[in-house]
Amino acid sequence: MPESCFCREQITGLILAGGQGRRMGGADKGLLDWRGQPLIAHGLTALASQVGGMLISANRHLERYQAFGWPVISDELPDFAGPLAGIASALAVCPTPYLLIAPCDVPDLPGDLAWRLWQAMQRENLPMAMARDAERSQPLLALWQTHLLPALSAYLHSGGRRVLAFQTAQGCALADFPERIFANFNAPPALRAATD
Repeated sequence: MPESCFCREQITGLILAGGQGRRMGGADKGLLDWRGQPLIAHGLTALASQVGGMLISANRHLERYQAFGWPVISDELPDFAGPLAGIASALAVCPTPYLLIAPCDVPDLPGDLAWRLWQAMQRENLPMAMARDAERSQPLLALWQTHLLPALSAYLHSGGRRVLAFQTAQGCALADFPERIFANFNAPPALRAATD
């Protein structure tokens, strides 16, 4: 492990907002309104207090994302290659040993997400950890060690795109959270229901 003691300054946060938003009719999900703010603003606020710095992964509307005040990175792979492409670009510039990852469409994040993922990683002595609530595992709510970049690059260049498959191959601990706390707004009905 890069560090034996938890330290938020050793972690960089990443909000993934680089997808095509197909289930949202092509909308840029991170910029959709929820409770009076863009979805991504909620995630940035929740993670910023848990990490030493933040990154935003985006492939459209870059100037709008830059206005949030954090570095914006885009996929190096073409054609919206999926969340792993955004993670790879973030790992390539990440200045810390750990990267805390969250998608922009899960805005209501717990304040102890980084701590609990780090604990699970240390407990299992594995290079990454993902959250799991009462409903299911959440592969994109995860903490990764940044030394995973070469393995991820090789996986992507071999055509691999499945997040869970890569995590399983590398070894991924599970951090359990109570009940169903991770609301995912990846389609219009879910966002509308949560806004009403």
